[in-house]
Amino acid sequence: MREPDGTVTALMADATPSLDVVFDLLSNSRRRYALYYLNDQSDGVATLETLTENVIAFEQQTGATDEGHTTDRHASVRTELTHTHLPKLEDAGILEHDRRSETVRYWRQPSVEEWLEHAHHKEIA
Repeated sequence: MREPDGTVTALMADATPSLDVVFDLLSNSRRRYALYYLNDQSDGVATLETLTENVIAFEQQTGATDEGHTTDRHASVRTELTHTHLPKLEDAGILEHDRRSETVRYWRQPSVEEWLEHAHHKEIA
């Protein structure tokens, strides 16, 4: 949840999202793939570019798409992350997206990580 000026407060990062929110967030594959990558980073930080590349890689790995890695696809995934998925995750207090530096910081949430790990195991492993 962002403040009116777009900042994420420490209280928001500490809040535990409800189970309904967790399942809604994980219901979209691109959000899951972004979280898989961010969760694997020791500091939970990634650039938007790296996140985009890894979402595309997960899509190719899971067979979620038959498309190769094209410039149009890259732009499409990046745009969808920027305008749809990252804001939804940010509004839920799961991450912070700094638009100026194009970096994303994941705020670790045990309830999200529990279901994320399970989804990752079922989907990727």
